[in-house]
Amino acid sequence: MATVLLMSLQINAQTNMALTTRQQALVAIAANEAKGNIDGLKAALNEGFDGGLTISEAKEALSQLYAYTGFPRSLNALGALQQVIKERTEAGKKTEPGREADPLPNDYNALKQGTEVQTKLSGRPFNYDFAPQTDYYLKAHLFGDIFARNNLSFADREIVTVSAISALPGCEPQLLAHISGARNMGVTDEQLRAIPAILEQKVGSEEAWRLSKMQAQFFGEEFHEGKPVDFNVWPKGNPNDAYAQYFIGNSYLADMGGGIFNVTFEPGCRNNWHVHHKQVQVLICVAGRGWYQEWGKEPVEMTPGTVIAIPAEAKHWHGAARDSWFQHLTYHKDVQPGASNEWLEPVTDEVYNKVK
Repeated sequence: MATVLLMSLQINAQTNMALTTRQQALVAIAANEAKGNIDGLKAALNEGFDGGLTISEAKEALSQLYAYTGFPRSLNALGALQQVIKERTEAGKKTEPGREADPLPNDYNALKQGTEVQTKLSGRPFNYDFAPQTDYYLKAHLFGDIFARNNLSFADREIVTVSAISALPGCEPQLLAHISGARNMGVTDEQLRAIPAILEQKVGSEEAWRLSKMQAQFFGEEFHEGKPVDFNVWPKGNPNDAYAQYFIGNSYLADMGGGIFNVTFEPGCRNNWHVHHKQVQVLICVAGRGWYQEWGKEPVEMTPGTVIAIPAEAKHWHGAARDSWFQHLTYHKDVQPGASNEWLEPVTDEVYNKVK
């Protein structure tokens, strides 16, 4: 994750105690459930139980999430919860059962109640006329049957929802809507701003980045941090000091063995124009998003799985997109006697900014 955002999250974690211990646990539980990270979920459950979270609250959060992440993830998570309870019982650890939700009155009307709850969350009446059946499910079941269960507050439920959607790539419009909905349901701005730090610490950098970006958009703030990558998959390596003079921005190098290196570029970082004499360079994008360009040709976008074999003697450059970290493996083949690299002029901002 970019340094500025990481420092901001660390400051939030140190100075902002707006989220209670159990709410912090709900953040990690929800996001790990949505991500499908069972080991992370178990750790979050144990930490939550040690901090006062009850079995009833954990069960309720994981049950609610089927409406946002699907039954498979929810059922897997509930199975993990059962395992954690069993292991804690066998280890003699205290786990509070908590209280179950109060029974609903005999005249309870799920559609009426859910419509009221959805209106409060949305800040206005909401009708999904395009798909009336989905509109009914949202009102009667999600915001009616589920939200009517009072062993979690509305605010806690929205903390759970925001945290889970932060772990779902491609769901940014829903995340933005639930940032607004969380505020309408009693989650304070301080509590919302505290969530990314918990995600960074207990779930992952991408989840924290996604929520931070949507929060900045919601509050009308500038946000320039590039999308991070998971360095647990492909190592970041050490600062690429030996070649730093040939790069604009910071890059990192990890020796993978067998003549293969993983190169990591921070957002906006690119190397100079250069030529590989008497050898072919192969690039394989493994994470993030970047660009490759040969002299006189259009840039080629690189995303995970993109493979480029650069002909010997071709003048070219490669580097990260301005809004994303970028990692590629590199090695040389068809190496001839006298093979060498020739570093040339930098890729100017004028050239780089033409890449869309």
